[in-house]
Amino acid sequence: MIAFDYIRPASVDAALAAQGARGEGRFIAGGTNLLDLMKLGIERPRQLVDINGLDLKAIEETAEGGLRIGALVTNADLAAHPRVRARYPVLSRAILAGASAQLRNKATTAGNLLQRTRCFYFYDPATPCNKREPGSGCSAIGGFNRIMAILGTSPACIASHPSDMAVAMRALDARVETIGHDDGPRTLTLETLYRLPGDTPERETTLAAGELITAVTLPPPPPGRQSYRKVRDRASYAFALVSVAGILAVADGRISHAALAFGGVGTMPWRDRAAEAMLVGEAPDRALFARVADAVLAEARGSGANDFKLPLFRRTLVASLASLVQVSAR
Repeated sequence: MIAFDYIRPASVDAALAAQGARGEGRFIAGGTNLLDLMKLGIERPRQLVDINGLDLKAIEETAEGGLRIGALVTNADLAAHPRVRARYPVLSRAILAGASAQLRNKATTAGNLLQRTRCFYFYDPATPCNKREPGSGCSAIGGFNRIMAILGTSPACIASHPSDMAVAMRALDARVETIGHDDGPRTLTLETLYRLPGDTPERETTLAAGELITAVTLPPPPPGRQSYRKVRDRASYAFALVSVAGILAVADGRISHAALAFGGVGTMPWRDRAAEAMLVGEAPDRALFARVADAVLAEARGSGANDFKLPLFRRTLVASLASLVQVSAR
C-alpha cells in the first residue's frame, strides 16, 4: 500500500473542496472494498477523504410516500429498518443475502452501489485486465470465467457486477442523489448511473471526478408481492451466480404489475423492461414465465465456464415468478 494523505471533512462542501475539481483522491466510508483494493495495489489513491463525519445517515419519509436513504446508512441498519422490511422486503432480503454480518455493519449504501467487480483477474495485478489497466486485454475471455457475466458484455470485458443491494434497488426504481464540485446536485436512475463496459470497462459509472453520492431515494412501495432469490456456491458470504429481484401484482387472475432485476449475470445490475411488459395483462403460468426467461436471454452469451448460467438463470427466474404468484414451477 502506497503512502496517502488522509482528510476527514465535517461537511459536504468541505469534502468536495478536499477532492477538488479533478477528484484525484477517493471518498471512503466503510472501506470494505476500497481498502482491500489498496492493499493489493489495484487502487492507489494519493488521498483519502473520510466522509463518515457527514450528516448522511438518516432514513426519512419522502413527501410522495417513499424513502430517502442517506449515503452513509449501513447495510445492517437499512436491512433492519421497519419501513424497509414492511414496504420494501425485496431490498431487506437482498442486503441480508449479500455479505457477512460484520461487513453489513460497516458497508454503506453508497459504497455498496459503487463496489467493484470480484473478477479474479481484476484482483490479480500479474494478469492483463482492461478494467484495471485499459488496453492490456481481458484475461477472463478464454480464461476461468465461471462467475462472469452473460449479459451486457463486450470484447473488452465480461466481468459481472457484484452487488445484491443494487439489484433490488433497480427493481424498485431507486434514484441516486449526487453533488459534484462544479455541476452541483443531480439525480440519476440506476440505469443511468451504471455504464456498460463497451471499449472503456475502466469507467463503471457516469459519476464525474469527485462527485459524491449523498442519498438514494425509493418511490412509494409498488403493488404486489416481492422476493429476492439468490443462487450461489455456498449458503453464506458468496456472490451470486444468478439472482432475481422480483415484484409481481395480480388482479382478477392477470398480472397487473411486474418489475424484475437480475444479479450475477450482467455487467451491471440488469433489468429488461420488455420482458416485464410480456407479463402484464397475462394470466400467470409456467409457460409464460419460460417465454419471459427466454426473452431476457435472447442476447445472452456464455464464455465457456459460465455457460451453465444460461439454463440456471432460466430455471431461477421461472421458479421466482412462480413463487410470487403461487403457481407450480413444474
